[in-house]
Amino acid sequence: MPTLVILAGWWLVAVLAATPSRADTCPDWPAPRAERELAALEQRLAEWDDAYYRRGESLVSDDLYDQARGRFDLWRRCFPDGVPTARERPSPPRAAGEVAHPVPQTGLAKLADAREVGAWLVRRDDAWVQPKVDGVAVTLVYEEGRLARAISRGNGHHGQDWTARVRRMPAVPERLEASGSLVLQGELYLRLEDHVQAEQGGAGARGEVAGLLARHALGDADAARIGLFVWDWPTGPASMVERLEGLAGMGFADSATLTRPVATLDEVERWREAWYREPLPFATDGVVLRQGSRPAGSEWRAEPPDWAVAWKHPPREALAEVRGVEFRIGRTGRITPLLHLVPVRLDDRVIRRVSVGSLPRWRALDIRPGDRVAIVLAGLTIPRLDGVVWRGAERPGVTPPDEEAFHALSCWRPTPGCEGQFLERLAWLAGRQGLDLPGVGPATWQGLLDAGLLDDLLAWMALDATTLVEVPGIGETRAEQLLAAFHAARRRAFADWLAALGPPPGVGAGEDAHWAGLAERREADWLALPGVGPERAAALADFFAHPEVQRLAGRLGEAGVEGFAR
Repeated sequence: MPTLVILAGWWLVAVLAATPSRADTCPDWPAPRAERELAALEQRLAEWDDAYYRRGESLVSDDLYDQARGRFDLWRRCFPDGVPTARERPSPPRAAGEVAHPVPQTGLAKLADAREVGAWLVRRDDAWVQPKVDGVAVTLVYEEGRLARAISRGNGHHGQDWTARVRRMPAVPERLEASGSLVLQGELYLRLEDHVQAEQGGAGARGEVAGLLARHALGDADAARIGLFVWDWPTGPASMVERLEGLAGMGFADSATLTRPVATLDEVERWREAWYREPLPFATDGVVLRQGSRPAGSEWRAEPPDWAVAWKHPPREALAEVRGVEFRIGRTGRITPLLHLVPVRLDDRVIRRVSVGSLPRWRALDIRPGDRVAIVLAGLTIPRLDGVVWRGAERPGVTPPDEEAFHALSCWRPTPGCEGQFLERLAWLAGRQGLDLPGVGPATWQGLLDAGLLDDLLAWMALDATTLVEVPGIGETRAEQLLAAFHAARRRAFADWLAALGPPPGVGAGEDAHWAGLAERREADWLALPGVGPERAAALADFFAHPEVQRLAGRLGEAGVEGFAR
C-alpha cells in the first residue's frame, strides 16, 4: 500500500508507492495486480503497433518503445503462470488496400551493448556496418528500369502504396539503367544540413517525413526535402562488394560510401562514434551490422534475421516508473511538484527525481505513483519530464497542498504545514542574494529547526554556543563557526538585510536607505517610481505593511542592525 509522508523540511507532502528498487527486477505483485499491469502495458503497445503499422505514425520514440517492450517481456518472465495477458506478441495488423512486398521487409533485432555486438561479430568473417538512418522504410520496385511501385513497410508482408508520392521525390530515380525486375529497400529521410546526432538528437525528423507521406498530395518543395538511403538490394548480387558497386552505378553513392567493412568490435565502435558525433545529412539512431553474404530475397521473412542486427545509439529518453509525488513550497509560495523515480540510467547519469514544473501541469498530466513517464536531458545535463507514457493499473490518490494557503506573504514562522516555505525563506536569507552567511546552508537550518530552535526567521540571532553544541551534528568547532557567521550578519549593510527579507524584486531604496522611509510608502508612492507597475506597486505596499514583516524589522532595529534602528 502507498504511504503518506509529511516532512518537516524542504518538502511538504510525498506519496511513496511500494515499488522495486530497480527497473529491471521483478515487481513484488500478487497475481491479480500482475494481470492488470500486464494488460495495461499490452494495450498501450497494441495502440503503438496499430498506429505504426496501419497508419505509419510513430506515437513514441524508438527508445521508449524498445524500453516498454523490454519491460513487458520482463514482466511476462516474472509472471509466467496464471496471467491471461501474457500472450505471444500478436502479428502486426494489416490495413485495407495495402499491397504485397515482393520481398518481405525483415526488420532488425537490436543488440543491447558492446558485449552482444562482439558475440555477433565473432561468428562472422564478412561483416559490414552502416548508419541506421532515422526515417521511414520503403520498398522500391523497378520493372525494366522504370519505377513501378513504392510500398511502405507496413507489417513487413504488406504496406501502403506510396508510388504517387514517391514519384515526386527528386531523390528517387524514376528510371534506372536496369532490365527485368529490380527490388530495393531503403529509408526515406528528412534532409538535414550538417546534422550531429549527439547534439541534436532525432530532431523530429522521422515524424516529419511520416507526416509528409501521410498527406493526400505532396508538393514539390516538400518532396525535395526527402532523401533516400538504400540499405539493401534483395534481388542483387550475392556479394556485398558487388551490390555496393551496383548501387553506386545506379546513383546511390551514399549506400557505398556509408557501408564499411568491419572485422573487430573496435572498428564498429569507431564508426558508431563517428556517425554519432560527426555531421551527416540525416538523423540516425544507431548503426546496422550486416553479413555480406545472406540468403536470396526469396527466402526472407517478415521477422528479424540473424544476418543483420542494429546497435542503437545511447538512448536520449528514458522510461521511468514514478514511485512518489512530492510538492515543494518555494519562498514565494509557488508549489512545484517533484516526481521520485525508480532510478534509471540516461547518458551515463542515474536519474532519481524530476520536476514537473508547475502545479497546473501536474494536474493536467495527473501523474501518480505507478505511472511510467518519459525523461529526457535538457541541454544534455538537466533531467526534464517529457510526458506520461502509460498509466499504472493501480494509481493511489495524491492530494496537493492548498494553493490559496501559500503565497508571497505566508509562512514567516514554522507553523504546521509551513515548514517547507519557512526553510526556503531561511535559505534565501543566508544565500548569496541575501546575507551570504559562510557555511550556512539548508542542512544547517533543517538541523536547527529539528532541534526546535527556530520559531521565527530571526531566532538564530539569539543562539549561543551552549545551545548550538547540543544540536545533533554540531560540535564545538562547528558551533564557533556558526556563531561567527551569525554575529557578522549584524554588521551587514542595510541593502543586504533588505534583500535577505525577500521583498518583491526591484525595491530601489534610493533616498530611503532605511526601513522607516520604505515602510511609509503607500501603493501610489511605489507606482510613481520608474519601472513599477500596478501589480508590483501593490505587492510592495503589501510587503512593507505586513505585520510579520514589520515585527521582523523591529527585531532588527532592536539588534542595532544598520537602517532598521528608529
